Amino acid sequence: MPPRSPASSSSPASSSPRSSGSSRSSPDGPSPFPASPSSSRDALVAVLRGAGCVFAEEEAELILGAARTPDEAAAMAARRAAGLPLEHVVGWAEFHGLRITVEPGVFVPRRRTEFLVDQALAAVPHACVVVDLCCGSGAVGAALAVSLGQVELHAADIDAAAVSCARRNIAEHGGHAYAGDLFAALPGRLRGRIDILAANVPYVPTGEVPLLPAEARDHEPLTALDGGGDGLDVLRRVAAEAPGWLAPGGCVLVETSERQAPAAVEAFTRGGLTVRLAEDEELYAHVVVGTRVR
Repeated sequence: MPPRSPASSSSPASSSPRSSGSSRSSPDGPSPFPASPSSSRDALVAVLRGAGCVFAEEEAELILGAARTPDEAAAMAARRAAGLPLEHVVGWAEFHGLRITVEPGVFVPRRRTEFLVDQALAAVPHACVVVDLCCGSGAVGAALAVSLGQVELHAADIDAAAVSCARRNIAEHGGHAYAGDLFAALPGRLRGRIDILAANVPYVPTGEVPLLPAEARDHEPLTALDGGGDGLDVLRRVAAEAPGWLAPGGCVLVETSERQAPAAVEAFTRGGLTVRLAEDEELYAHVVVGTRVR
């Protein structure tokens, strides 16, 4: 899954800076952030801009909003300047109007993936059973649950840290999270019952992973990025197995790239699904939707 720009998952408007109070000393020396909120912000912006952060002003606002003290803000800025994704620094990402907890080492939900959520809601607006496969933080499942209301929600990922994070994000919706490899992680009782199967599979070709920005390459799990030789290995596995898990009229949705879309559509067609490709030019999002004929 291609990485987002530093501000694409977190919206500056969703958090306001907190007054930082008096400057305090830390064990390593005095804090570089003075007592004045505006001076603190300026100092923070300077640190972030010096590290090459394109959205330094917006990121400074988010860090100040998340930090409880000037020393904590300084430490957070240092982590961001060292290349940690902003969402890992502040501990959350905005996704589909929700604040999603994002823990260190967990894949950060991309803004373009909101299009997948919207396509799922349009395809099965009265879904009762929802599965978020390759769930990462569980952002897709949480967003679907909020929009649909009372649903039976399940999420699964091969990465244990992701499952732990997803469990936190879907708990208030009564969701269940499982660790395992794709469908092997799911309870067998879900076979033939799933109305929406959202599978945000990895789709970066193996040879292109080293070309990703460092904040994705160095701080997100490889299993959430690397889709194999042409980027479609996991997608093909999902396309092959999904029909047996879908309810009549249920759909499976995956995100892919414009270049990979024709091969992705072909994989879904081979699985016996009715397939359509949805695109959003503004988000540069491409979602393959496969539906099990009733």
